[in-house]
Amino acid sequence: MSRFTTPAILEMLGHYNWRVYKPFAFYLSDDESDVIEVPAGFITDLATIPRIFWILLPPDGKYAKAAIIHDYMYATALRTKKEADKIFLDGMTVLGVPCWKRTIMYYAVRIFGRGMYRKE
Repeated sequence: MSRFTTPAILEMLGHYNWRVYKPFAFYLSDDESDVIEVPAGFITDLATIPRIFWILLPPDGKYAKAAIIHDYMYATALRTKKEADKIFLDGMTVLGVPCWKRTIMYYAVRIFGRGMYRKE
């Protein structure tokens, strides 16, 4: 089963940018080698959501750790875009994000998400 094992410790840089202060990981299965680890120093804006929607979906919502993992996968092309988006959905499920929110956010990244991927 997928799981986060440590908190995301962040340093606010200003204007909605954050630096990962200590590395943290998301295990994709019980296999300890199937993991996405975000290193210290990685810069994220948490969930990239247009300001008009922040009343319902703020950047720092319950899904923030999943958003950091997603940002890291987009920045590094560790997986395909489709895989990164599915892992984002899985992370939100693990974090207990309500189904309606995670469904909206998943389809938003599938349709509007961008990134450079060598594997697609």
